[in-house]
Amino acid sequence: MIDFAAARRMMVDGQVRTADVTDPRLIAAMLALPRERFFPEDKISLAYLDLDFPVSEDGLPVRRLLKPMVLGKLIQVAEVTDTDHVLDVGCASGYSTALLSSLAGTVVGLEEDPMLARQASAAIAALGAANTKIVMGPLARGCPEQAPYDLIVLQGSTEVVPTALLKQLKNGGRLACVLGRGPGGKAMLYRMIEGDLSGRPMFDAAAALLPGFSKPPEFVF
Repeated sequence: MIDFAAARRMMVDGQVRTADVTDPRLIAAMLALPRERFFPEDKISLAYLDLDFPVSEDGLPVRRLLKPMVLGKLIQVAEVTDTDHVLDVGCASGYSTALLSSLAGTVVGLEEDPMLARQASAAIAALGAANTKIVMGPLARGCPEQAPYDLIVLQGSTEVVPTALLKQLKNGGRLACVLGRGPGGKAMLYRMIEGDLSGRPMFDAAAALLPGFSKPPEFVF
């Protein structure tokens, strides 16, 4: 029988804290949230490994949960407050949305894979996160129906600056994502102030590319 509470503490102490994640609210949330509930039944023993874990092997592209360390650092630099209205893009099976729900005022989890959206809805309902809603739709479109947002978080990488999502931010809103494909990616924090966008790199990070966020093909003459 796996001691998931012990595995969760090892994940936080060995993967998250050692990556300079120090926010006490975030640490407490990661210690409390049972990550195994967001994994396929036959994979729950792997829920606390230090990797981007595939949660949909049949779909194309394969969808993955961010490494706990990358997710923790990304949420920390986003500086989530308890009044924030958050859009979680590419929530997959819902772990990131559930984690954000314990830090923010309200969270919208966006997922375009029907199977993953159903899994996320069921897992979050079982946890009783009343401030959270899972919606289905193309990830690159965002969810303008629930906008504007204080914060948007991408649960994967993008090869382009996500301009459609940035337009859904409130004045002063933030967007956190991994920009770039492969090991050369950078976690970025963008801010929209009076219609002007600024962005700065926060740390090196690698993440699986989210569907709809590829760079357009270039024509060669």
